[in-house]
Amino acid sequence: MKPHFHRVPVRSENSFSIRHEKASGFGTVWHYHPELELHYLIKGKGVRFIGDSISNFSDGELILLGENLPHTWRVEEGTSDVEVIIIHFLPCCLGSDLFQLPEAYLIPRLFEKAKKGLIIEGEAKEKIIPLMYAAVDAQNLDRLIALLSILKILAETSERKSIASGHAFYKSNDSESARLNKIYEYTMNNYRNDISLQHVAAIANLGITSFCRYFKMMTKKTYNDFLAEIRISHACRFLIEDRLATEVICFECGFNNVSNFYRHFKKITDMTPLEYKRKYLYHSVPELV
Repeated sequence: MKPHFHRVPVRSENSFSIRHEKASGFGTVWHYHPELELHYLIKGKGVRFIGDSISNFSDGELILLGENLPHTWRVEEGTSDVEVIIIHFLPCCLGSDLFQLPEAYLIPRLFEKAKKGLIIEGEAKEKIIPLMYAAVDAQNLDRLIALLSILKILAETSERKSIASGHAFYKSNDSESARLNKIYEYTMNNYRNDISLQHVAAIANLGITSFCRYFKMMTKKTYNDFLAEIRISHACRFLIEDRLATEVICFECGFNNVSNFYRHFKKITDMTPLEYKRKYLYHSVPELV
């Protein structure tokens, strides 16, 4: 879907933005901005959309988003508080010549890879987190040194994984953003229910054929594929929590029969629900692409 342009507020006396926020949730508008975004989630869980990827997020996740990469976070229902540190910075925020220096050749490469979104893990993440906390209150040159120190770790580490399958950048007008966000909001609020193409097309003020063509053109996937990805992302969350039987999760997430649920789960995650649960419990959480 085409995202909404977001203007990141930066004070005139600062070259980049950093904020430590505690709130009841994130904004849910699908958006992009020219700034790169380093996003450390201290507390919260739900589903995130980055480029063409739909995945669960949870406490402790550290992500670097490249310039103009569409994204949004949707907090899970019943989650009371969310806490996050976010740094927004333009590629040239420290001067257009700095990253052209031969000693800094790894940083432009990092920025290019970040256009797909990167999950930062392991020792690199553990080094970056205290630097982000320190940067929140840093002043003057200490502020710049903190950002450079973070970029050095990000550029040199191999402990990072791409999120989206390809570069995803779109521009849209306000009416397109409003229409697609309306579809998105309806889907997220009603994925447990039986959603007909006729009904969702009516929400978009389009006939069924026109809606299917429109949605495929904007998102590069069918609406039914999009809906299945939303449902499976929530199913993954239930499997990780390990409180409900798989057959119960199937119906909780909007599937009308177990075989249909298993088919979609295998197609989207390349695993069965049991394999997914085992991999999470005994190894690490796999990405839902």
